Amino acid sequence: MRPIRLPGPPSGEIPGTLGSSEGLVSGVIRRAAIIGNGFSGAESQCLGLVRALGLSSGLTLYRATRPRGGLNKWLHWLPVSIHRRVDSLIRSIYDDYWRYGGNANAHMGTPSSTERTGILWENCNSLSDLELKKFNNLNGKVAGLADAKQIARMARDTFNKDGPLLVVASGSGTISVSSSIRRLAPENVFVVQIQHPRSRLNRFDLVITPHHDYYPLTPQAQEQVPWFLRKWITPREPPDRHVVLTVGALHLADSAALRTAASVWHDELAVLLKPLLVVNIGGPTSNCEYGTDLAEQLTDMLRKVLWSCGSVRISFSRRTPQKVSNVLVKEFSNNHKVYIWDGKGPNPHMGHLALADAFVITADSVSMLSEACSTGKPVYVVGAERCTWKFADFQKRLYDHGVVRPFTGEEDISEVWSYPPLNDTAEGARHVMDALAERGWRIQSAENDVLF
Repeated sequence: MRPIRLPGPPSGEIPGTLGSSEGLVSGVIRRAAIIGNGFSGAESQCLGLVRALGLSSGLTLYRATRPRGGLNKWLHWLPVSIHRRVDSLIRSIYDDYWRYGGNANAHMGTPSSTERTGILWENCNSLSDLELKKFNNLNGKVAGLADAKQIARMARDTFNKDGPLLVVASGSGTISVSSSIRRLAPENVFVVQIQHPRSRLNRFDLVITPHHDYYPLTPQAQEQVPWFLRKWITPREPPDRHVVLTVGALHLADSAALRTAASVWHDELAVLLKPLLVVNIGGPTSNCEYGTDLAEQLTDMLRKVLWSCGSVRISFSRRTPQKVSNVLVKEFSNNHKVYIWDGKGPNPHMGHLALADAFVITADSVSMLSEACSTGKPVYVVGAERCTWKFADFQKRLYDHGVVRPFTGEEDISEVWSYPPLNDTAEGARHVMDALAERGWRIQSAENDVLF
Protein backbone atom coordinates (compact mmCIF):
# COMPACT_ATOMS: atom_id res chain seq x y z
CA MET A 1 0.00 0.00 0.00
CA ARG A 2 1.33 3.42 -0.89
CA PRO A 3 1.99 5.82 2.00
CA ILE A 4 -0.89 8.17 2.69
CA ARG A 5 0.14 11.80 2.87
CA LEU A 6 -1.67 14.11 5.24
CA PRO A 7 -1.59 17.88 5.52
CA GLY A 8 0.86 19.14 8.11
CA PRO A 9 -0.29 21.01 11.22
CA PRO A 10 -2.32 24.06 10.13
CA SER A 11 -0.57 27.39 10.45
CA GLY A 12 -0.78 28.52 14.04
CA GLU A 13 -1.89 25.13 15.37
CA ILE A 14 1.30 24.81 17.36
CA PRO A 15 2.65 28.26 18.25
CA GLY A 16 6.22 28.80 17.14
CA THR A 17 6.10 26.43 14.18
CA LEU A 18 7.50 27.80 10.93
CA GLY A 19 6.25 26.63 7.55
CA SER A 20 8.83 25.32 5.13
CA SER A 21 8.21 28.26 2.78
CA GLU A 22 10.02 30.58 5.18
CA GLY A 23 13.35 29.18 4.07
CA LEU A 24 16.41 28.45 6.11
CA VAL A 25 16.54 30.48 9.30
CA SER A 26 19.26 30.45 11.92
CA GLY A 27 18.07 28.58 14.99
CA VAL A 28 15.36 26.71 13.07
CA ILE A 29 14.96 22.99 13.80
CA ARG A 30 14.25 20.90 10.71
CA ARG A 31 15.38 17.47 11.93
CA ALA A 32 14.92 15.12 14.87
CA ALA A 33 16.63 12.07 16.30
CA ILE A 34 14.72 9.47 18.29
CA ILE A 35 16.64 7.40 20.83
CA GLY A 36 14.54 4.27 21.14
CA ASN A 37 14.80 1.18 23.29
CA GLY A 38 13.35 -1.34 20.82
CA PHE A 39 9.90 -1.43 22.47
CA SER A 40 6.86 -0.17 20.65
CA GLY A 41 5.29 1.52 23.67
CA ALA A 42 8.26 3.79 24.31
CA GLU A 43 9.10 4.44 20.67
CA SER A 44 5.48 5.23 19.77
CA GLN A 45 5.55 8.03 22.34
CA CYS A 46 8.62 9.52 20.66
CA LEU A 47 7.12 9.13 17.19
CA GLY A 48 3.87 10.73 18.34
CA LEU A 49 5.65 13.79 19.72
CA VAL A 50 7.86 14.19 16.64
CA ARG A 51 4.83 13.86 14.37
CA ALA A 52 2.90 16.45 16.42
CA LEU A 53 5.83 18.82 15.94
CA GLY A 54 5.75 18.30 12.17
CA LEU A 55 9.24 16.78 11.98
CA SER A 56 8.42 13.28 10.73
CA SER A 57 10.11 13.92 7.40
CA GLY A 58 13.44 14.77 9.01
CA LEU A 59 13.56 11.88 11.44
CA THR A 60 16.35 9.44 12.29
CA LEU A 61 15.87 6.52 14.67
CA TYR A 62 18.71 5.25 16.85
CA ARG A 63 18.43 2.32 19.24
CA ALA A 64 19.80 2.04 22.77
CA THR A 65 18.88 -1.60 23.24
CA ARG A 66 20.11 -4.17 25.70
CA PRO A 67 21.28 -7.69 24.80
CA ARG A 68 18.70 -10.28 25.88
CA GLY A 69 18.44 -13.96 26.52
CA GLY A 70 20.49 -16.27 28.69
CA LEU A 71 22.38 -14.48 31.47
CA ASN A 72 21.37 -11.03 30.23
CA LYS A 73 18.14 -11.00 32.20
CA TRP A 74 20.27 -10.71 35.34
CA LEU A 75 22.28 -7.76 34.02
CA HIS A 76 19.60 -5.10 33.51
CA TRP A 77 20.88 -3.15 36.51
CA LEU A 78 23.98 -2.23 34.50
CA PRO A 79 24.12 0.88 32.30
CA VAL A 80 23.37 -0.06 28.69
CA SER A 81 26.92 0.61 27.44
CA ILE A 82 28.50 -1.52 30.16
CA HIS A 83 25.87 -4.24 29.66
CA ARG A 84 26.85 -4.45 25.99
CA ARG A 85 30.53 -4.81 26.87
CA VAL A 86 29.81 -7.57 29.37
CA ASP A 87 27.66 -9.33 26.80
CA SER A 88 30.46 -9.06 24.24
CA LEU A 89 32.92 -10.55 26.72
CA ILE A 90 30.60 -13.46 27.49
CA ARG A 91 30.12 -14.12 23.78
CA SER A 92 33.87 -14.19 23.29
CA ILE A 93 34.15 -16.93 25.92
CA TYR A 94 31.06 -19.04 25.32
CA ASP A 95 29.40 -19.83 22.03
CA ASP A 96 25.89 -18.52 21.31
CA TYR A 97 24.30 -21.95 21.34
CA TRP A 98 25.25 -22.63 24.96
CA ARG A 99 24.45 -19.13 26.07
CA TYR A 100 21.06 -18.80 24.41
CA GLY A 101 19.83 -22.33 24.73
CA GLY A 102 20.00 -23.09 21.02
CA ASN A 103 18.62 -19.75 19.78
CA ALA A 104 21.61 -17.84 18.47
CA ASN A 105 19.54 -14.77 17.67
CA ALA A 106 17.80 -14.55 21.05
CA HIS A 107 20.22 -11.94 22.37
CA MET A 108 18.94 -9.40 19.88
CA GLY A 109 15.61 -9.36 21.68
CA THR A 110 13.92 -7.61 18.78
CA PRO A 111 10.15 -7.35 19.27
CA SER A 112 8.21 -9.02 16.49
CA SER A 113 5.65 -6.25 16.11
CA THR A 114 4.09 -3.28 17.79
CA GLU A 115 0.89 -3.58 19.77
CA ARG A 116 -0.49 -0.32 18.54
CA THR A 117 1.21 1.50 15.69
CA GLY A 118 1.39 -1.21 13.07
CA ILE A 119 5.18 -0.95 12.71
CA LEU A 120 6.86 -4.30 12.20
CA TRP A 121 10.38 -5.20 13.31
CA GLU A 122 12.40 -7.85 11.54
CA ASN A 123 14.66 -10.33 13.30
CA CYS A 124 18.12 -9.42 12.02
CA ASN A 125 21.65 -10.70 12.44
CA SER A 126 22.83 -7.41 13.93
CA LEU A 127 21.19 -4.39 15.48
CA SER A 128 22.73 -2.11 12.85
CA ASP A 129 20.56 -3.87 10.25
CA LEU A 130 17.32 -3.18 12.12
CA GLU A 131 14.63 -1.49 10.04
CA LEU A 132 11.06 -0.58 10.76
CA LYS A 133 8.77 -1.67 7.98
CA LYS A 134 6.75 1.35 6.87
CA PHE A 135 9.22 3.61 8.69
CA ASN A 136 10.36 4.80 5.26
CA ASN A 137 6.83 6.12 4.78
CA LEU A 138 7.83 8.78 7.28
CA ASN A 139 10.81 9.68 5.08
CA GLY A 140 12.92 8.79 8.08
CA LYS A 141 15.85 6.46 8.40
CA VAL A 142 17.10 3.89 10.88
CA ALA A 143 20.71 4.50 11.87
CA GLY A 144 21.33 1.49 14.14
CA LEU A 145 22.82 1.53 17.62
CA ALA A 146 22.81 4.86 19.45
CA ASP A 147 26.32 6.24 19.97
CA ALA A 148 26.15 9.46 22.02
CA LYS A 149 29.57 10.70 20.90
CA GLN A 150 28.78 10.09 17.25
CA ILE A 151 25.37 11.79 17.42
CA ALA A 152 26.78 14.77 19.32
CA ARG A 153 29.61 15.12 16.81
CA MET A 154 27.13 15.02 13.94
CA ALA A 155 25.00 17.71 15.63
CA ARG A 156 28.03 19.99 16.07
CA ASP A 157 29.48 19.42 12.59
CA THR A 158 26.19 20.03 10.76
CA PHE A 159 24.83 22.81 12.97
CA ASN A 160 25.67 25.71 10.64
CA LYS A 161 24.22 23.91 7.63
CA ASP A 162 21.21 22.06 9.07
CA GLY A 163 20.48 23.94 12.29
CA PRO A 164 19.87 22.47 15.76
CA LEU A 165 18.99 18.83 16.35
CA LEU A 166 15.93 17.86 18.36
CA VAL A 167 16.60 14.67 20.36
CA VAL A 168 13.59 12.76 21.73
CA ALA A 169 14.14 9.69 23.94
CA SER A 170 11.93 7.42 26.00
CA GLY A 171 12.64 4.59 28.42
CA SER A 172 15.19 4.12 31.18
CA GLY A 173 17.69 2.47 28.84
CA THR A 174 17.94 5.64 26.76
CA ILE A 175 18.74 8.04 29.61
CA SER A 176 22.52 7.68 29.53
CA VAL A 177 22.60 8.22 25.76
CA SER A 178 20.28 11.23 25.58
CA SER A 179 21.88 12.97 28.57
CA SER A 180 25.36 12.37 27.14
CA ILE A 181 24.35 13.92 23.83
CA ARG A 182 23.25 17.07 25.64
CA ARG A 183 26.43 17.16 27.71
CA LEU A 184 28.63 16.80 24.62
CA ALA A 185 26.75 19.25 22.38
CA PRO A 186 24.74 21.60 24.64
CA GLU A 187 24.70 24.47 22.12
CA ASN A 188 23.58 22.30 19.21
CA VAL A 189 20.80 20.07 20.53
CA PHE A 190 17.52 20.24 22.43
CA VAL A 191 16.88 17.03 24.38
CA VAL A 192 13.40 15.88 25.41
CA GLN A 193 13.19 12.85 27.71
CA ILE A 194 9.80 11.12 27.83
CA GLN A 195 9.03 9.22 31.06
CA HIS A 196 10.63 10.28 34.32
CA PRO A 197 14.42 9.74 34.49
CA ARG A 198 14.18 9.48 38.32
CA SER A 199 17.05 11.83 39.14
CA ARG A 200 19.09 14.78 37.90
CA LEU A 201 16.49 16.27 35.63
CA ASN A 202 18.90 19.07 34.73
CA ARG A 203 20.56 16.62 32.33
CA PHE A 204 17.70 17.31 29.89
CA ASP A 205 16.15 20.40 28.35
CA LEU A 206 12.64 19.10 28.96
CA VAL A 207 11.05 16.07 30.62
CA ILE A 208 7.55 14.91 29.66
CA THR A 209 6.04 12.44 32.10
CA PRO A 210 2.62 11.42 33.49
CA HIS A 211 1.33 12.85 36.76
CA HIS A 212 1.33 9.37 38.29
CA ASP A 213 5.13 9.21 38.10
CA TYR A 214 5.07 11.70 40.99
CA TYR A 215 2.75 9.55 43.06
CA PRO A 216 5.62 8.50 45.42
CA LEU A 217 5.67 12.09 46.75
CA THR A 218 2.02 12.02 47.86
CA PRO A 219 1.04 11.43 51.50
CA GLN A 220 -0.77 8.23 50.48
CA ALA A 221 2.35 6.80 48.90
CA GLN A 222 4.56 7.83 51.80
CA GLU A 223 2.31 5.90 54.18
CA GLN A 224 2.86 2.75 52.10
CA VAL A 225 6.66 2.90 52.37
CA PRO A 226 8.60 2.25 55.60
CA TRP A 227 10.32 5.45 56.75
CA PHE A 228 13.82 4.00 56.35
CA LEU A 229 13.17 3.22 52.67
CA ARG A 230 11.58 6.52 51.68
CA LYS A 231 14.84 8.20 50.69
CA TRP A 232 15.40 5.47 48.09
CA ILE A 233 12.06 6.02 46.38
CA THR A 234 12.17 8.28 43.32
CA PRO A 235 11.38 10.93 42.33
CA ARG A 236 12.48 12.77 45.48
CA GLU A 237 11.58 16.34 44.45
CA PRO A 238 8.41 17.86 42.99
CA PRO A 239 8.43 18.80 39.29
CA ASP A 240 10.16 22.02 38.30
CA ARG A 241 9.52 24.26 35.30
CA HIS A 242 11.36 21.89 32.97
CA VAL A 243 8.85 19.08 33.62
CA VAL A 244 5.66 18.72 31.58
CA LEU A 245 3.01 16.62 33.30
CA THR A 246 0.45 14.62 31.31
CA VAL A 247 -2.51 12.47 32.31
CA GLY A 248 -1.51 9.47 30.20
CA ALA A 249 1.06 8.38 27.64
CA LEU A 250 1.93 10.15 24.40
CA HIS A 251 0.94 8.27 21.24
CA LEU A 252 0.39 8.37 17.48
CA ALA A 253 -3.42 8.26 17.50
CA ASP A 254 -4.11 11.90 16.67
CA SER A 255 -7.15 13.08 14.70
CA ALA A 256 -5.32 12.92 11.36
CA ALA A 257 -4.17 9.36 12.05
CA LEU A 258 -7.71 8.30 12.95
CA ARG A 259 -9.15 9.84 9.79
CA THR A 260 -6.65 7.90 7.73
CA ALA A 261 -7.29 4.67 9.65
CA ALA A 262 -11.04 5.12 9.15
CA SER A 263 -10.44 5.25 5.40
CA VAL A 264 -8.01 2.31 5.33
CA TRP A 265 -10.23 0.05 7.46
CA HIS A 266 -13.59 1.25 6.16
CA ASP A 267 -14.41 -1.76 4.02
CA GLU A 268 -13.76 -4.21 6.87
CA LEU A 269 -15.06 -2.36 9.92
CA ALA A 270 -17.62 0.21 8.79
CA VAL A 271 -19.93 -2.50 7.46
CA LEU A 272 -20.20 -4.25 10.85
CA LEU A 273 -23.43 -4.05 12.79
CA LYS A 274 -23.52 -1.19 15.29
CA PRO A 275 -22.69 -0.50 18.00
CA LEU A 276 -19.19 -1.89 17.58
CA LEU A 277 -17.55 -2.74 20.90
CA VAL A 278 -13.77 -3.19 20.85
CA VAL A 279 -12.18 -5.16 23.71
CA ASN A 280 -8.43 -4.66 24.21
CA ILE A 281 -6.67 -7.01 26.61
CA GLY A 282 -3.13 -6.35 27.82
CA GLY A 283 -1.24 -8.41 30.37
CA PRO A 284 -0.57 -8.49 34.11
CA THR A 285 2.18 -6.33 35.60
CA SER A 286 3.77 -6.18 39.03
CA ASN A 287 1.40 -3.34 39.98
CA CYS A 288 -1.66 -4.72 38.22
CA GLU A 289 -1.74 -8.48 38.67
CA TYR A 290 -4.37 -10.79 37.27
CA GLY A 291 -4.83 -14.16 35.63
CA THR A 292 -7.66 -16.38 34.51
CA ASP A 293 -9.83 -15.00 37.30
CA LEU A 294 -10.06 -11.63 35.57
CA ALA A 295 -10.52 -13.33 32.20
CA GLU A 296 -13.48 -15.28 33.58
CA GLN A 297 -14.90 -12.12 35.14
CA LEU A 298 -14.55 -10.26 31.84
CA THR A 299 -16.12 -13.15 29.93
CA ASP A 300 -19.14 -13.11 32.21
CA MET A 301 -19.58 -9.34 31.86
CA LEU A 302 -19.26 -9.47 28.08
CA ARG A 303 -21.94 -12.16 27.92
CA LYS A 304 -24.26 -9.81 29.81
CA VAL A 305 -23.79 -6.87 27.42
CA LEU A 306 -23.85 -8.80 24.13
CA TRP A 307 -27.56 -8.07 23.73
CA SER A 308 -26.77 -4.37 23.33
CA CYS A 309 -23.89 -4.87 20.85
CA GLY A 310 -24.12 -5.14 17.11
CA SER A 311 -20.56 -6.47 16.85
CA VAL A 312 -17.65 -7.19 19.20
CA ARG A 313 -13.96 -7.33 18.27
CA ILE A 314 -11.43 -8.69 20.75
CA SER A 315 -7.67 -8.10 20.51
CA PHE A 316 -4.88 -9.43 22.70
CA SER A 317 -1.48 -7.83 23.15
CA ARG A 318 1.82 -9.70 23.05
CA ARG A 319 1.82 -9.43 26.86
CA THR A 320 -1.42 -11.37 27.21
CA PRO A 321 -0.80 -14.76 28.85
CA GLN A 322 -2.01 -17.72 26.81
CA LYS A 323 -4.15 -18.91 29.73
CA VAL A 324 -5.98 -15.56 29.75
CA SER A 325 -6.65 -15.49 26.00
CA ASN A 326 -7.75 -19.13 26.05
CA VAL A 327 -10.64 -18.30 28.38
CA LEU A 328 -12.11 -15.74 25.98
CA VAL A 329 -11.37 -17.73 22.84
CA LYS A 330 -13.14 -20.78 24.26
CA GLU A 331 -16.21 -18.75 25.16
CA PHE A 332 -16.60 -16.52 22.10
CA SER A 333 -14.85 -18.19 19.14
CA ASN A 334 -18.16 -19.57 17.83
CA ASN A 335 -20.28 -16.52 18.59
CA HIS A 336 -21.42 -14.85 15.34
CA LYS A 337 -21.30 -11.39 16.93
CA VAL A 338 -17.70 -11.72 18.11
CA TYR A 339 -14.49 -11.58 16.07
CA ILE A 340 -11.18 -12.38 17.78
CA TRP A 341 -8.06 -11.11 16.01
CA ASP A 342 -5.51 -13.92 15.85
CA GLY A 343 -2.46 -11.68 15.49
CA LYS A 344 -2.04 -12.49 11.81
CA GLY A 345 -2.15 -9.93 9.04
CA PRO A 346 -2.33 -6.15 9.47
CA ASN A 347 -2.87 -4.96 13.01
CA PRO A 348 -6.42 -3.53 13.19
CA HIS A 349 -5.73 -1.41 16.28
CA MET A 350 -5.79 1.99 14.57
CA GLY A 351 -8.92 0.97 12.66
CA HIS A 352 -10.54 -0.05 15.92
CA LEU A 353 -9.72 3.32 17.47
CA ALA A 354 -11.18 5.12 14.49
CA LEU A 355 -14.37 3.12 13.94
CA ALA A 356 -15.35 1.58 17.28
CA ASP A 357 -18.35 2.96 19.15
CA ALA A 358 -17.07 1.98 22.61
CA PHE A 359 -14.10 0.28 24.26
CA VAL A 360 -13.47 -2.17 27.09
CA ILE A 361 -9.80 -2.15 28.13
CA THR A 362 -7.87 -3.90 30.88
CA ALA A 363 -6.45 -1.52 33.47
CA ASP A 364 -2.82 -2.58 33.08
CA SER A 365 -2.17 -0.75 29.79
CA VAL A 366 -1.48 2.97 30.14
CA SER A 367 -0.87 3.24 26.39
CA MET A 368 -4.08 1.57 25.22
CA LEU A 369 -6.15 3.58 27.70
CA SER A 370 -4.46 6.83 26.70
CA GLU A 371 -5.16 6.19 23.03
CA ALA A 372 -8.81 5.25 23.57
CA CYS A 373 -9.39 8.25 25.84
CA SER A 374 -8.17 10.55 23.08
CA THR A 375 -11.14 9.56 20.89
CA GLY A 376 -13.91 11.04 23.06
CA LYS A 377 -15.82 7.73 22.84
CA PRO A 378 -17.04 5.66 25.81
CA VAL A 379 -14.18 3.80 27.49
CA TYR A 380 -14.87 1.12 30.11
CA VAL A 381 -12.06 -0.24 32.29
CA VAL A 382 -11.88 -3.73 33.73
CA GLY A 383 -9.55 -4.66 36.60
CA ALA A 384 -8.81 -1.17 37.93
CA GLU A 385 -9.36 -2.37 41.48
CA ARG A 386 -6.34 -4.68 41.08
CA CYS A 387 -3.92 -1.83 40.37
CA THR A 388 -1.59 -0.61 43.10
CA TRP A 389 0.96 2.14 43.65
CA LYS A 390 1.17 4.75 40.86
CA PHE A 391 -1.03 2.73 38.51
CA ALA A 392 -3.91 3.10 40.95
CA ASP A 393 -3.25 6.85 40.86
CA PHE A 394 -3.41 6.77 37.06
CA GLN A 395 -6.80 5.05 37.18
CA LYS A 396 -8.07 7.62 39.68
CA ARG A 397 -7.02 10.47 37.42
CA LEU A 398 -8.85 8.93 34.47
CA TYR A 399 -12.02 8.64 36.55
CA ASP A 400 -11.61 12.18 37.90
CA HIS A 401 -11.32 13.49 34.34
CA GLY A 402 -14.51 11.64 33.43
CA VAL A 403 -12.88 9.83 30.51
CA VAL A 404 -13.50 6.26 31.75
CA ARG A 405 -16.10 4.27 33.63
CA PRO A 406 -15.81 0.88 35.35
CA PHE A 407 -17.04 -2.07 33.31
CA THR A 408 -19.68 -3.93 35.31
CA GLY A 409 -21.61 -5.97 32.74
CA GLU A 410 -24.74 -3.90 33.39
CA GLU A 411 -24.01 -1.41 30.59
CA ASP A 412 -26.05 -0.70 27.49
CA ILE A 413 -23.29 -0.33 24.89
CA SER A 414 -25.62 1.64 22.62
CA GLU A 415 -25.66 4.42 25.23
CA VAL A 416 -23.55 7.34 24.06
CA TRP A 417 -21.57 9.43 26.53
CA SER A 418 -18.64 11.69 25.83
CA TYR A 419 -15.99 13.88 27.46
CA PRO A 420 -13.22 16.30 26.45
CA PRO A 421 -10.69 13.90 24.90
CA LEU A 422 -7.21 13.61 26.37
CA ASN A 423 -4.80 15.64 24.24
CA ASP A 424 -1.47 14.91 25.92
CA THR A 425 0.62 14.57 22.75
CA ALA A 426 -0.44 17.94 21.34
CA GLU A 427 -0.02 19.56 24.74
CA GLY A 428 3.46 18.10 25.03
CA ALA A 429 4.32 19.47 21.59
CA ARG A 430 3.16 22.94 22.62
CA HIS A 431 5.38 22.85 25.68
CA VAL A 432 8.33 21.85 23.51
CA MET A 433 7.62 24.83 21.25
CA ASP A 434 7.45 27.17 24.24
CA ALA A 435 10.75 25.87 25.62
CA LEU A 436 12.40 26.24 22.22
CA ALA A 437 11.10 29.80 21.92
CA GLU A 438 12.74 30.69 25.24
CA ARG A 439 16.01 29.57 23.68
CA GLY A 440 15.35 31.54 20.51
CA TRP A 441 14.77 28.45 18.37
CA ARG A 442 11.84 27.48 16.17
CA ILE A 443 10.65 24.39 14.30
CA GLN A 444 10.27 24.28 10.55
CA SER A 445 7.63 21.67 9.83
CA ALA A 446 7.23 19.75 6.60
CA GLU A 447 4.55 20.81 4.14
CA ASN A 448 3.13 17.29 4.22
CA ASP A 449 3.38 14.99 7.17
CA VAL A 450 3.28 11.30 6.44
CA LEU A 451 1.48 8.56 8.36
CA PHE A 452 1.61 4.79 8.44
